[in-house]
Amino acid sequence: TSITSAKIQVNGVHLHYQQTGEGSHAVLLLPGMLGSGQTDFGPQLKSMNKQLFTIVAWDPRGYGKSIPPSRDFPPDFFERDAKDAVDLMQALKFKKFSLLGWSDGGITALIAAAKYPTLIHKLVVWGANASVTQEDVRIYNGIRDVSKWSEKVKKPLEEMYGHKYFAKTCEAWVDGISRFAEKSDGNICQQLLPDIKCPTFIIHGEKDPLVPQAHAEYIHKHIKGSR
Repeated sequence: TSITSAKIQVNGVHLHYQQTGEGSHAVLLLPGMLGSGQTDFGPQLKSMNKQLFTIVAWDPRGYGKSIPPSRDFPPDFFERDAKDAVDLMQALKFKKFSLLGWSDGGITALIAAAKYPTLIHKLVVWGANASVTQEDVRIYNGIRDVSKWSEKVKKPLEEMYGHKYFAKTCEAWVDGISRFAEKSDGNICQQLLPDIKCPTFIIHGEKDPLVPQAHAEYIHKHIKGSR
């Protein structure tokens, strides 16, 4: 039941991951913006059933211990993360696996499930959105300045990144995700949702301060048979 921590080369970068458990059902945990396996999934790595599951938590490129490279946000950063995530699991020799993603990791998981349907067993997302509205951009700009964040949320990230990288990367994220709102429909991955064929469970916090509930309802409506 110990947690191993390692790096593996995928798509030209060295991705850091943690792995635990020996169950036949492989699960990848996908963190949110600025997150890592350790900051976002400590309790899951510790407490998920290790007889049922083999659990992998990854740090997307430029996050956590998957630095270098520095994190950037080209127009296709979600697709790039989805490909990295799937290729990481294949490099670790998992033939089929489930995805548990939250926030940006939820978006990444939706794209991966749509684009690689034969590889994904089941999908759980929470705090995810398939598009960006002008209202969303207003909310994102409210977190642009990390000095205004609560100590509780800020502290683990400052400890991991140092203040400068943390502050700079948060600003770059706000700019990167806001760019989707410039498209007519604010689309991130709306057109891909009907391609998701695996059993899908959508969770949403009623008081989520960053992602209005309409996003979760949209995702549910457009993934056939989702709950």
